[in-house]
Amino acid sequence: MNTKIAIIGGGPAGLAAAVSAYDAGVKDVVILERDDKLGGILNQCIHNGFGLHTFKEELTGPEYAERFIEKVRERNIECLLKTIVVDLSESQGGGVTVTAMSAEKGMFEIQAEAVVLAMGCRERPRGALNTPGYRPAGIYSAGTAQRYVNIEGKMPGHEVVILGSGDIGLIMARRMTLEGAHVKAVAELMPYSGGLKRNIVQCLDDFDIPLKLSTTVTDIKGKDRVESVVLSKVDEKNNPIPGTEEEIPCDTLLLSCGLLPENELSSMLGVDLSPVTGGARVDESLETSIPGVFACGNVLHVHDLVDYVSGEATEAGKHAAEYVLGKTPAGEEASIALETGNGVRYTVPSFVRPGRLENFLTVRFRVGNVYKNPEICVYLGDKCLQRRKKQICAPGEMEQVMIKKSDIEAMAPGETIRIAIETEQEAAQ
Repeated sequence: MNTKIAIIGGGPAGLAAAVSAYDAGVKDVVILERDDKLGGILNQCIHNGFGLHTFKEELTGPEYAERFIEKVRERNIECLLKTIVVDLSESQGGGVTVTAMSAEKGMFEIQAEAVVLAMGCRERPRGALNTPGYRPAGIYSAGTAQRYVNIEGKMPGHEVVILGSGDIGLIMARRMTLEGAHVKAVAELMPYSGGLKRNIVQCLDDFDIPLKLSTTVTDIKGKDRVESVVLSKVDEKNNPIPGTEEEIPCDTLLLSCGLLPENELSSMLGVDLSPVTGGARVDESLETSIPGVFACGNVLHVHDLVDYVSGEATEAGKHAAEYVLGKTPAGEEASIALETGNGVRYTVPSFVRPGRLENFLTVRFRVGNVYKNPEICVYLGDKCLQRRKKQICAPGEMEQVMIKKSDIEAMAPGETIRIAIETEQEAAQ
């Protein structure tokens, strides 16, 4: 099978990328999705809050997904459902060989001129958390519990403790409460929540659910089923503090301890990955270290809003189409690295080729702590180009800056772009 563009994943990123590539002039596009329906994780996110940026109205997850699924149908874009991609490799004649399998087709190969990686992310499992205790029934990832409640109509438990204050954990605290469960506490290892401020207010504060910061689970009791968990305060090195133990009776422990981009296929292909995000290092066009291979959405870096996933994927799909149509500038061009300064964990993109920019470079990033009244600073070499004050910057919300192409083109050879957070105290120094 041959195609111009293969899109791996039929969630919000893959759908938006497919529509964008088609509208940019490449009609031969195929989406490969391992589930039996398109939409990805949105299908189980029945709460509202989606679409305010993209559609200027508030939608549920399934409603938001359906808007893009309808766009795919209108364009008659081919979708291979219940199809698992097992390998990606560079083809000898150029392009990428996609090896996939399904019950209908068995094992088969697709020769693609370009590929968009849109596999999304998965939850961090209990095995990665090093929590002591037995392995009784009643321990779930927050996403698994969400699927049980919203899709299968089953309650995981009734007396609940949640470890981790990521957005899924916060949303499930509210969801379990609405279904009649008693959520006793949300414990968070860090001294700040990893979720959006609005979710803390709407999911915890509105239901009087306590959020215990700098706290983790240090023991799980019960052999057949969870009977209780022990929470302990942690110090600045995240080590439990003796004497702070609190045992909470419960029958369910939900884990919301971070998301991991699904990049096993990217590694097979030899894509250069960021040690911070676990996603690909990409340029201004969202192209990875391998020509013709693009990445977008949560497989690239974990987003706070699905609207931003769709916007990013729209750019990836457009640039993939330009690559196939030969509109990408030919030849090697010196790239400019983007570096992180004080407080900034990572940037997307990781590097930029000025000749490929249109008018502006949009840089998205996350901070590594909570900063009150900080300034977001953009340095081109030693020159401070921008200094924007904010009331607060927090790890749970993405930030972005825009830099004019003309400013980047005026940089001296060897200079880098640096994004940093500066506080009033640092600015005074």
